[in-house]
Amino acid sequence: MPESTTIIAFDQHADSLMAAVLPPRADKPAMQLLSSELTHVGRFVDKVRRGGAVRCCYEAGPCGFTLYRYLSGRGIPCEVIAPGLIPRRAGDRVKTDRRDAIQLAVLARAGALTAIHVPTDADEAARDLVRTREDARRDLLRARQRLSTFLLRHGRRHTRTKSQGYYYDQWVRTQTWPWPALTETHQAYLRTVDEARARLQDLETALQAVATDPRYHATIARLRCFRGIDTLSALILAVELGDARRFASAPALMAFVGLVPSEHSSGPRRWRGGITRTGNAHLRRILVEIAWHYRHQPYLGRPLQRRQAGQSHAVCAAAWRAQRRLYRRYRYLVGHGKRPSVAVVAVARELTGFVWAALTTVN
Repeated sequence: MPESTTIIAFDQHADSLMAAVLPPRADKPAMQLLSSELTHVGRFVDKVRRGGAVRCCYEAGPCGFTLYRYLSGRGIPCEVIAPGLIPRRAGDRVKTDRRDAIQLAVLARAGALTAIHVPTDADEAARDLVRTREDARRDLLRARQRLSTFLLRHGRRHTRTKSQGYYYDQWVRTQTWPWPALTETHQAYLRTVDEARARLQDLETALQAVATDPRYHATIARLRCFRGIDTLSALILAVELGDARRFASAPALMAFVGLVPSEHSSGPRRWRGGITRTGNAHLRRILVEIAWHYRHQPYLGRPLQRRQAGQSHAVCAAAWRAQRRLYRRYRYLVGHGKRPSVAVVAVARELTGFVWAALTTVN
């Protein structure tokens, strides 16, 4: 960063912003409390940059990217900083808005901050719809669990099948109760389940429409060549991942989704623990779900053949190599005493590499 650039670091909240202005060759930032109105922030930044070039930054948080887009639209360089990658002193136990803004400004001038990828408006809209579908899915699971708990509490157990499928649904709806209060409770739980299921179906229909967008068509078509990835899961990967070319290598993407093992080694001692679980949790979850399909023997069924029809031979060959390698990897880990859940996470890590290659290097 040029030494003549003034750093403006914001600590952002819903109602206010604390701004730390660090001029060139200054040791201590000047502080200013601002309202959250974008026009107010814009006037303040314009006043500061009359004295020269400025660069702004703030931590990613619940306020989203509105400030970033506003400043960028006015031609003001701005970065959104990854909170988990901000260097922090081990003995620092005092946290205030002023201290956070000062720390951001000092670290920004030192080049010690890591900026995140900011999606476009359209990509963020699609991502919000994808995450709304995940929320609806969790709501349906909770509603079903509450209904099952209510039935179990009154000694009603369904033993014909284990899964909550057609027969279970019919059994639940034919239950009768000796007291009107229990009947009302049963009907209320059923309505909650039906509403959650209908909301989930509506969102999935909307996502199917989003999947036809030309911006995602090529990416989704490539991803659907892999086992366990159909339109919906491919759309989730495409939206959450964005442009895969922003990752220099497959290990970089694996680290981004938090599927690499943690490590605490010193001298001759080498210790590795569980996965880091950093980065994009939504992307990590869908990759692990897909990885469960690779515990079965490699097989090219008719649905997968239809999804691969018309696609590049190189992509289809890579998808077949993924099936063979990941199946062997799963069997090897399970055969050496690893729990299936642990083995599947290791498979998901390698699957991430195949996905990155299919989206960046395979023609």
